[in-house]
Amino acid sequence: MPPVAESFVDRPPAAAQTPGPGPIAFYLPSLVGGGAERVIVNLAEGIVERGLPVDLVLAAAEGPLLEQVPRGARVVDLGAGRVMRSLRPLAAYLRRERPRVLVSSMGHANLVAVWAGRLAGGVAPVIVTEHNTLSEEVRRQGALVGRLWPVLLGAFYPWATRIVAVSRGAADDLAHTAGLARDRVEVIYNPVITPTMRALAARRPEHPWFAPAQPPVILGAGRLTRQKDFPTLVRAFAEVRRQRAARLVILGEGEDRPALEALAAELGVAADVALPGFQENALAYMAGSALFVLSSAWEGLPTVLIEALAAGTQVVSTDCPSGPREILQDGRLGALVPVADPEALATAILRALDRPAAPLAGDALLPYTREASVTHYLRVIDAACSPTPDRIA
Repeated sequence: MPPVAESFVDRPPAAAQTPGPGPIAFYLPSLVGGGAERVIVNLAEGIVERGLPVDLVLAAAEGPLLEQVPRGARVVDLGAGRVMRSLRPLAAYLRRERPRVLVSSMGHANLVAVWAGRLAGGVAPVIVTEHNTLSEEVRRQGALVGRLWPVLLGAFYPWATRIVAVSRGAADDLAHTAGLARDRVEVIYNPVITPTMRALAARRPEHPWFAPAQPPVILGAGRLTRQKDFPTLVRAFAEVRRQRAARLVILGEGEDRPALEALAAELGVAADVALPGFQENALAYMAGSALFVLSSAWEGLPTVLIEALAAGTQVVSTDCPSGPREILQDGRLGALVPVADPEALATAILRALDRPAAPLAGDALLPYTREASVTHYLRVIDAACSPTPDRIA
């Protein structure tokens, strides 16, 4: 079994704590710059501010979001490198620390979490959280994985005390695809909007295209992978660029970078397309852009779309499963276009650039605030820890 290495942030080891409930533990593969990881960091910060102990338990303590772990939370590095290798170290952590609850995110980590919970003798309830649309994930896997994965989730997710999805669409899809009872899957929106967002959005991006008197910037953000379908955005931008001056910036890293750069060159727009990589303060880029575009083929609840709206930026999105239609209130808060349709996306972008964004209603984004999400999670955690747990709507 790999050794369990631990690093601490402003909290002594559990043995030194005053008597009381154990920490609320969040289990993740790492803290790379993905949406699910940022959600957990925000959630941990909100829970710490309510005076509750939090552990971030990582298969590998790596990734740029480590710098954003809130003061008062503890980082537990299982030293496993990969998720599957963290099974026994995670079970050892559960037996040793006896957290109040273990909350996991993402399918493969969720399976390890429920297995570790059993291996540790059920010392803590386990809550699994799905951040994506399962049917779309498995459809793009190989034939064997595509058939096996829903079977595995259907067999082992019922071991969890609670099953959570981040949108109604993702919950419906998870229940249908994995053969779970729909009333076993609860919906909790992500804690996207935080008290620090206004200050972060007010900063100017460190990029020359955001200086005054420059052409409008169209922004995309996310991992450079097939899910985000940035090739459709680049093709749509090429059509926009034929009709007016504009620039495209895509934040994020991933295996599709070379293909995206080659596509921009092939379409003759490389000089107006920038891929500056992962940016810690994406909100500044959003606030400085004329338009934010989500081009994804599938999602669960796209954090970046909520962030862009909160930053005051006009948005256009594909009507992908799941989340954009819920967030944009059936198109009232931003245009929805078909998936993988560059022509429709270009038309929506041009229309958005030609008209100012309408102001949002004051409560439009309330469900996605950190306070609302933390309150909901704590209700579910309290119910999961109850001797006779009840369902929480």
